[in-house]
Amino acid sequence: MRQPKILTTIQSYSWSLFASDLLAGATVAMVALPLSLAIAIASGADPAKGIVTAIVAGFLISLLGGSRVQIGGPTGAFIVVVFGVIAEHGYDGLVLATFMAGIILLIAGYFRAGNLIAFVPEAVVNGFTIGIGIIIATSQLKDFLGLTVDMVPADFLEKIPVLWEARETFSVSAFTIALVTLVLIVVLRRIAPRFPGLIVAVGVGSALVVFMALPVDTLDSRFGELPSQLPWPQMPDFSPARIIELLPSAFVIAFLAAVESLLSAMVADKMIEGHHRPNAELSAQGAANIASALFTGLPATGAIARTATNVKAGGKTPVAGIVHAIVILLVMLLAAPLAGYLAMPALAALLVVTAWNMTEPHKWGEYLRGRKSDIFLLFLTLILTVIVDLTVAIGVGVSVGIALRLSRRKSVKSDWSPPDR
Repeated sequence: MRQPKILTTIQSYSWSLFASDLLAGATVAMVALPLSLAIAIASGADPAKGIVTAIVAGFLISLLGGSRVQIGGPTGAFIVVVFGVIAEHGYDGLVLATFMAGIILLIAGYFRAGNLIAFVPEAVVNGFTIGIGIIIATSQLKDFLGLTVDMVPADFLEKIPVLWEARETFSVSAFTIALVTLVLIVVLRRIAPRFPGLIVAVGVGSALVVFMALPVDTLDSRFGELPSQLPWPQMPDFSPARIIELLPSAFVIAFLAAVESLLSAMVADKMIEGHHRPNAELSAQGAANIASALFTGLPATGAIARTATNVKAGGKTPVAGIVHAIVILLVMLLAAPLAGYLAMPALAALLVVTAWNMTEPHKWGEYLRGRKSDIFLLFLTLILTVIVDLTVAIGVGVSVGIALRLSRRKSVKSDWSPPDR
């Protein structure tokens, strides 16, 4: 079924449900706002692109999606891919790749490919998720430690020596702000999980920079003032050569969007004891990524952390996700100048925590107690993600995973024996 979930939920909608959705949507917006900015910066894009994506894609994912409580927008999983595409093909290349990924997702939804997620080995998903977490964390070391580096290489093996050589430029002020923000995020999550602790922690860290006049970079000092309105939509620059060149990146973006959104929807199902519509979800991801590209935004997908926040805050229907997008839009229209005061080390701390949570350390023991073939597959995908390339990691991981699954089936002994004739 590809029918959006909102068409089902709206039939029995009430003012009490709206009150719950309104509060949950506003809460999620306060979590999504700093995350969207930080993810855009870590991806090598302008921070405004993160807000645009959260508004446009977040709205459509909730409006057209197959989950009651899914919240969409830019996510940490895309940072590695987006950074690589921008570095190699420019931002216009990313916009075209995102547009094509949206078309691929629409086609996948039309042909009911949502159930194919079951064929992607879990060890592969775990491996590249942990690998992405490692890459995100190392990409934030420059701002977390206040290092002065002209250009940080994208390649992991090249990045570490460059950061080590810059160790003498370590800034105590930047590190202190990052540490204060990180501790606040962790503490507020423990004592008040429903409270929008992310924006409070980043706000406190940034306020310390302003009031103490610390020599620490802010959004405004590095990127200039954020825009206070959405850009006009425009078509990407199409050409046959460009399309062929960016097609592999488009497939990776589509794959990540599909996997993460469907995993997020499955997590949400367990939390609310519901059932999502996978093909409607893929179609929504397709429409959202096409729209995000038209507004020159970033790739988008369902976000597990924001979806969980929505559920815990009392979100009941897709209206909560729509409210979340509208609240971010209002913040952009009315309070964009205030975002310029956000401190880069505070945003770096936010992404370090996000990267740590992505790796799901509470599941490491379970992974290590699994089959040896699954452990091998996890580490293979992880190492390829960090050292080589996400595209290679996914391709090799899925191929090896399917081969291992087939070999296990063949190794099962049959109890059938030929009859005597």
